[in-house]
Amino acid sequence: MMKNPIVLLFFLLFTGCATLVYQAEDYEALYGPSNPKQRRLTEEDAALSRRQNKVSFYQDVKPILDSRCVVCHGCYDAPCQLKLGSIEGIDRGASQQIVYDFARLKAAAPTRLFIDASDTAGWRQKDFYPVLNERQDSDDANLDNSVLAKLLQLKRQNPLPDTGKLDKDFDFDISRELQCPTVEEFPKYQHQHPQWGMPYALPGLSQKEEDTLLRWLKEGAKVEPLPPLPNPSVAEVAKWENYFNGPTLKQKLVSRYLYEHLFIGHLHFREHPEQEFFRLVRSKTAPGQPIEEINTVRPYDDPGTDAFYYRLRPVTETIVDKVHFVYELSDQKMQRYDELFFQPDYPVTALPSYRPEVAANPFKAFIELPLASKYRFLLDDAEYFVTGFIKGPVCRGEIATESIRDQFWVVFTQPGHFYPEKVAEALAENNQVLGLPGEEGDQIGLMGWTKFDAFGKQYLKIKDRFIDLLLAKDQGFGLDNIWDGDGENQNAALTIFRHFDSATVTKGLIGDTPLTAWVLDYPIFERLHYLLVAGFNVYGTAGHQVASRTYMDILRQDGEDNFLRFMPAMQRQSIYNSWYLGKDGLRTADALFSIGHATQIKYQSTDYKKEFFDQVRQRLGKAAGPVDSINQCQQEPCIRAGTTPVQQQVDSEIRKLAKLQGLELGALPEMSLLRVKTGDPAGDLVYTLLIDKAYSNISKMVSLGSRRLPKNDRITIVPGFVGSYPNFFFSVEKNRLGEFVNKIQGARSEADLEPLYSQFGIRRSNPEIWLQADWFNQQHKIYRGLQAGLLDLSRYENL
Repeated sequence: MMKNPIVLLFFLLFTGCATLVYQAEDYEALYGPSNPKQRRLTEEDAALSRRQNKVSFYQDVKPILDSRCVVCHGCYDAPCQLKLGSIEGIDRGASQQIVYDFARLKAAAPTRLFIDASDTAGWRQKDFYPVLNERQDSDDANLDNSVLAKLLQLKRQNPLPDTGKLDKDFDFDISRELQCPTVEEFPKYQHQHPQWGMPYALPGLSQKEEDTLLRWLKEGAKVEPLPPLPNPSVAEVAKWENYFNGPTLKQKLVSRYLYEHLFIGHLHFREHPEQEFFRLVRSKTAPGQPIEEINTVRPYDDPGTDAFYYRLRPVTETIVDKVHFVYELSDQKMQRYDELFFQPDYPVTALPSYRPEVAANPFKAFIELPLASKYRFLLDDAEYFVTGFIKGPVCRGEIATESIRDQFWVVFTQPGHFYPEKVAEALAENNQVLGLPGEEGDQIGLMGWTKFDAFGKQYLKIKDRFIDLLLAKDQGFGLDNIWDGDGENQNAALTIFRHFDSATVTKGLIGDTPLTAWVLDYPIFERLHYLLVAGFNVYGTAGHQVASRTYMDILRQDGEDNFLRFMPAMQRQSIYNSWYLGKDGLRTADALFSIGHATQIKYQSTDYKKEFFDQVRQRLGKAAGPVDSINQCQQEPCIRAGTTPVQQQVDSEIRKLAKLQGLELGALPEMSLLRVKTGDPAGDLVYTLLIDKAYSNISKMVSLGSRRLPKNDRITIVPGFVGSYPNFFFSVEKNRLGEFVNKIQGARSEADLEPLYSQFGIRRSNPEIWLQADWFNQQHKIYRGLQAGLLDLSRYENL
């Protein structure tokens, strides 16, 4: 109790002033009750709107939102779950619920846009609040009652400085506590964080862009109807929906298998418009009727109805790179499915149960499908499926990505080469120990991981004994055991890059020979998918997260053990030990890489990994893709195929940067984009700079930073684009590349870093950042075509 009257007086004055400062208007008294509005115009109203020269959502508004807003508000980790890539997302609004909560003990209800509620009223019942006006329709109400309008106006009132590093008022931690004010809470937000208008910690929109958005909001935020699908697309959808909904047991089983592998990606009809994509969904309604998507958490969950249909649902929101990976459908693909799954003679006696202990285990659920067919299906589009593990259903995956190295190579075992009948029999006999954490869904406890950890380790031992029994003492694995891509399929060799909490998959062997590599076989491949894609719930419990992470360690070791079987037998243990330094580095104490069987590969030196992949490249031929002439150049000149003299000159300078190592790379963030200005804007070049961070080991879930070995860091430089989240943009004149490299190499202190970032970097405060972001996104589309989505700026650093 306050006894001092002066203190009490000051307290009352202060709290009274605070109340006045934060006092929100009585919006209900001003503008009436709040209710969701119909934003979509009819064709007639849209025509009238055009005659009245009103703002068009698709022509005027959406391009601004895409380039200035969706670049941070386009994924599950969009601040406050505000997704701005579609009118459905804008109208849904924002939420103060957290998606990424790695400590929750009870699974959260999923809030997937287009899936978990069918309209805005449904989202209001899930505690989403509006950012558009939902009260009476008037010019004043449409602006005054809109959080979106207020955030834009706040930025105009409090612009950023246009030079230098932003001050400590801004928090750039990806796990920061977000401020998600409703319109009633906005006065307090504005008072406490006047600099936090939108776009957050970036320059404001141009006056023209802002005027366009505010005018659209003032006019009621109306949206013209979506154009109908073109007739050729309608016919293609009908053809594929008919194919996926065949009536026989075999057709139903195959379609279920295909759906559980394709549900997460963006499907595209070959030679159709580049921005036309679909999702494969389960619907309560048959083809030809409006889709009623079944919104189970996982694709193998019980659909809750005996009659359901596989349907192709158009993707109508903006394509952002983080969740965009494309699977092409064509007549040739349909023929391939027939060849793999319908031409072979095998019985299907019953459809698998949807009980989790069956449905979550593909070795039980799809035991009647031929192993060779399933494996060939995955290999045909290996980059797509591996990207699924990497991009998957999440947009912030450090728990999963901490279980992989920053750069490593992946190749695959040759299908059918290693006793296929006995392998299929062994997998059937041991399908119980191939069980995955998804069997227990979101009921798994904090210690539930131990059961599946024991399963995984048991399988590794069974597999090693199985190989020992099948191989004669003088037999071991050789190049014939590596899939050759059938001579031309460039999915046969992949590179994976980790960027802290995200990662990227590329075709080809990119960068220097990595510390580790994986050789994937069918059981690893399939379990990766059901662990990290089909069976993963981003809204799940801490127990689910821990179990997924610890089992990922088992799968990584399985892939690495396969790789070690190609190394000289007496070197395998020492190579393995070098990957897992420290007393707690090793996941298992047992040597599980067939130490008693010498490899069939002949080595001429002690650089075994490099020799192995040199021979793999020879075996793959065209399937290996082009040689990396930037990072693997042993002696100049190394000329990249199809390049101009200007590109070759720039490549030569870039190779000097690629030779930097360790502490020389300390000035660069994990993933940055470099624009090399050639004097001809149409001929400017793009390179991605990737820092491959070194660690003593990656076996533990915590304290990864304490295991850093920065003196062992390397850089990989890729012409074009790798990654969805650039941490920084650099823009350098061609004739200053040498100076740029020298400044990076010599940067050790703040005094060294300042001229590097100010002269060659594009800081968050730089008014040119939007022009640079637009340019990079345009080039991304040119470089990657169908595979390109908008780059995300939410990880852009304050350097």
